[in-house]
Amino acid sequence: MVLIKDNYSRLQAQIRFGRDWYYILKKREEKKTQAPILIARPSSFCIKDKVQVRIGWLASRDMPEVMRVERASFENAWTKDDFLRCLRQRNAIGFVAESNNNIVGFLIYELHRTRLHILNFAVHPAARRLGVGQQLIELLIHRLHGHYREKITLAVRERNLAAQKFFRAMGFKAIKLLRHYYEDSGEDAYQMEYRAGNDPDWYQRLPFQVRMDQE
Repeated sequence: MVLIKDNYSRLQAQIRFGRDWYYILKKREEKKTQAPILIARPSSFCIKDKVQVRIGWLASRDMPEVMRVERASFENAWTKDDFLRCLRQRNAIGFVAESNNNIVGFLIYELHRTRLHILNFAVHPAARRLGVGQQLIELLIHRLHGHYREKITLAVRERNLAAQKFFRAMGFKAIKLLRHYYEDSGEDAYQMEYRAGNDPDWYQRLPFQVRMDQE
């Protein structure tokens, strides 16, 4: 976890806006050490039905709350060692979504030569259908352009219809059936893929409000 924090804590969110977008960078005056807040808004588009979350780098101090979300979300949950082993990889990046000083969701992905691959993604059941997961995926979609990659991929369990529906709504498509993909159950999975070129509304998926921790 320390490795990930050291490698990525200085990175800044790079957002490329369409012509209808503008950005405001506000620095809090009450604390000089407080991270800036990056706000992205469309001039003719307003999100009113979402809970606004602060999205920052996943750090070692976040693990207890991340594990709480993981265990509440999956029957075959990752262990703490699974998280640490994953995040020690140089190409693995993690984010957490925070609301009311509580972590309500997280996203971990790998950076590959031509794609971003989602390794783990979850929103606490109590915070679902409030736009938390949507804001995390919106952030990843905009980072697809910042990383100069072509697509985002992930595997979704065949029985996880809710996740399949969610990702289809975010512009993903099922492109392949992966037989016996999961070692814990032998269950099949769908490989899902997002390509910005196939999503004419990608600019509307940019995050309404994003906070990137810079320590």
